[in-house]
Amino acid sequence: MSVSPRFRDLTDAECHEILARNHVGRIAYALHEQVNVQPIGYVMHEGWLACRTEEGSKLLTLRQSPYVAFEVDEVEGPFDWRSVIVQGSVYEDAPPTPGHAATLAALREVMPDVFTSADPVPERDVLFRVHIREMTGRTATTTR
Repeated sequence: MSVSPRFRDLTDAECHEILARNHVGRIAYALHEQVNVQPIGYVMHEGWLACRTEEGSKLLTLRQSPYVAFEVDEVEGPFDWRSVIVQGSVYEDAPPTPGHAATLAALREVMPDVFTSADPVPERDVLFRVHIREMTGRTATTTR
């Protein structure tokens, strides 16, 4: 029996659902002629992606060039998957800004120990959000 893959675009609602049910994606950013892609934890919150990181080269780059792409995939097989790609801008949420409190609250919905004595990664003390400017998604499914 042959497998026949079917591809289609995801709706905005489907893209939002995928972003909401996952909490690890990949952020892509560029400076000059260097493009980097790194995994990062996130929470979808009120149309934004809430994230945290630590001081370092990624954050220095994002401060100079805040434009990013972000991708989340759900994969069951070569022709059974869903993928969402976001194009957007990074906004750092330093305390005591209202954005800091909102980002922290969103992250604590999934990771309650963020910024507590039980935080497993206390060095990740910089919060930021990704504003979703554009979002697209594709899916592949197999039929027999």
